[in-house]
Amino acid sequence: MPHPFHLAYHVTDLDAARKFYGGVLNCAEGRSTETWVDFDFFGHQISLHLGQPFATSDTGQVGDHMVPMPHLGVVLPLEDWKVLKDRLEAAGTDWVLPPSVRFEGQPGEQWTMFFRDPAGNPIEVKGFARMETVFAV
Repeated sequence: MPHPFHLAYHVTDLDAARKFYGGVLNCAEGRSTETWVDFDFFGHQISLHLGQPFATSDTGQVGDHMVPMPHLGVVLPLEDWKVLKDRLEAAGTDWVLPPSVRFEGQPGEQWTMFFRDPAGNPIEVKGFARMETVFAV
């Protein structure tokens, strides 16, 4: 990955964010102050600041599903996706869209799952059996 992205957004409780991002998602914590904390989000830098989370609505149509927009996410190799899925299930995750496969047998076949962090920020995690097919058409 040549250029990790950086994304900063609001959460309502840094302790809850630490438990979720650090504990459930297994993201390493970076720098922090009393009002924000950084995490290594699968090789990318996210900065979670205390404040009002961004508004979302279920307006993104993917196949037969309406998903929350905007949302953030990550694309993982399928084996890593399965490990994370198991951790989220063990943590009792309330799914926006439960783990499933979409575009099966087509270019871009992917496994996906949608959930929200403790502040309500929507997250999508995709899994690909072959990472070179992420941008397949």
